[in-house]
Amino acid sequence: MSKVKTALVIGGGVAGPVAGMALRKAGVDATVYEAYPSTADGVGGSLGLAPNGLSALEIVGVAGAVRALARPMPRSVMAVGRKRVDTIPTLPGLPPLQLIWRADLHRALYDHAVAQGVRVEHGKRLVGAEESESGVTARFADGTTATADILVGADGIRSTVRTLIDPNAPGPTPTGLLGFEAVADLDLPQDGGTITYAFGRRGFYLFRPHPDGGAEWGANLPADTPMTLTEARRIPNEEWLRRLRDYHAEDNPGAELIGRTDPDRLQVLGSLHMMPKVPRWHSDRMVLVGDAVHAPSNSSGQGASLAVESAVQLARCVRDLPDASSAFVAYERMRRPRVERVAARAARINSSKAAGPLSRALMPLLMPIMLRTVMHPERAFGVEQRYVIDWDESVADGPRPA
Repeated sequence: MSKVKTALVIGGGVAGPVAGMALRKAGVDATVYEAYPSTADGVGGSLGLAPNGLSALEIVGVAGAVRALARPMPRSVMAVGRKRVDTIPTLPGLPPLQLIWRADLHRALYDHAVAQGVRVEHGKRLVGAEESESGVTARFADGTTATADILVGADGIRSTVRTLIDPNAPGPTPTGLLGFEAVADLDLPQDGGTITYAFGRRGFYLFRPHPDGGAEWGANLPADTPMTLTEARRIPNEEWLRRLRDYHAEDNPGAELIGRTDPDRLQVLGSLHMMPKVPRWHSDRMVLVGDAVHAPSNSSGQGASLAVESAVQLARCVRDLPDASSAFVAYERMRRPRVERVAARAARINSSKAAGPLSRALMPLLMPIMLRTVMHPERAFGVEQRYVIDWDESVADGPRPA
């Protein structure tokens, strides 16, 4: 039986509430501490939850609520310039990608965590932590402290917990891109369950019909210098739309989508980042989950799903192993190979997004072949998306790697 009975979970985004619910399901009294004074209502862009992420959410009883808020996107299309190249085959036997606004996902996770008895405290920004033989004490910026058997760092890509575990830990690496999402006053001749991924003359963008009319689109701009979200939002939306129109001037329907967008409907997401390989996932009493330890590029389509998986798998390890140290070792052994494979795949996708003129010219010829060979969904995504956690299986019997 585990000696771990209490946990401090730092961060109230995706991984934090899921870790709180999973730990409580595992018999651990967990409290979530969030730095911001309230939930992230209305903040953030959209994200996709893959079948493996939904499967993990089933374990903590939130998958149904998430599906009710999300939109299934069963069809994906590749396009190069004005030419639609091919439909990306789906994985048979699996549900489609679920598209959800980040704020809606946060609210659903928060509401269910509280309903399940997980305490959530807002306005608690972690500034330090001290470990001892008997537990770990967290110190917050408001002068308060909290003590438990373990501390779970679910505090995102700029994790404080990561630097407490290892002062020399790497930080997030900018991808060299700024992200934008918007809704355009332009109806598309395709069904609402289709996402189109388009390689334009100079850059990559995507679009899909909006359920209330018009079209949602997302695009990136290259950025020589990373910008914080605050810095990016100081620039008027009208100026960002001008830059995006210039960048996608030769693209169809990219240029028209941008040109038919009201500045009030543009969402500036700031610089996009990914996490390099993190050498230390844990100390004696502290451990990392989610973006704090593995944040693949958004090209992976797996960021949120992997965060949910890791939160659930950590809880299993804590439940089944005798102490924090053995649980953390098993958890890292179980998760590291999987998340690093996904990150490597996303890096390859990023390279294709940045294809040069010659590569883009050849892409209409190469893409159909690639979609049926090296990029075939079963080969590229089957291991990722068919991953199912067996909650009832004991990790002590031998944790299976991803």
